[in-house]
Amino acid sequence: MPQKYIRTFLTPTMSQPLSELPTPPQPPMHDVPPGEKVLSDAIARTLQAPPELRVALFSSLVKEVEAFIHATAPERPWTCTLYIGTDHSHIFRGGVGHSIVIDPQGRLWRARSYEDFDTTYSFTETTCTIATLKPLYEQMREYLPR
Repeated sequence: MPQKYIRTFLTPTMSQPLSELPTPPQPPMHDVPPGEKVLSDAIARTLQAPPELRVALFSSLVKEVEAFIHATAPERPWTCTLYIGTDHSHIFRGGVGHSIVIDPQGRLWRARSYEDFDTTYSFTETTCTIATLKPLYEQMREYLPR
């Protein structure tokens, strides 16, 4: 690829100084999801709160993240569904394979939505829904204050 690329851009203009040659296209920058910073800020704010207030605070902040993303990047929707774990944890399950868990002691955990839970499902003729989620904390990463 580099040889063809050089031929395409340099062959017709070999006598031109390098500063006058067309700038080759740049690879795209790492595509950071639009809500990454606001979600990170929400996690940081929640970690600063007393453990007994974290579920209520994070629930509120998640709604703000959803509204922010809907307003700024409607083509990339972000949603979060709340589940209660078998241990009474609060599981904020996102649509991209990650979850944030607040355990009964108020600690925050980053989890993979499928691998880090023992999950049971309820089936009907037309639906399959989550019935229970048992967090597997030993597989998760705990969020700690910065």
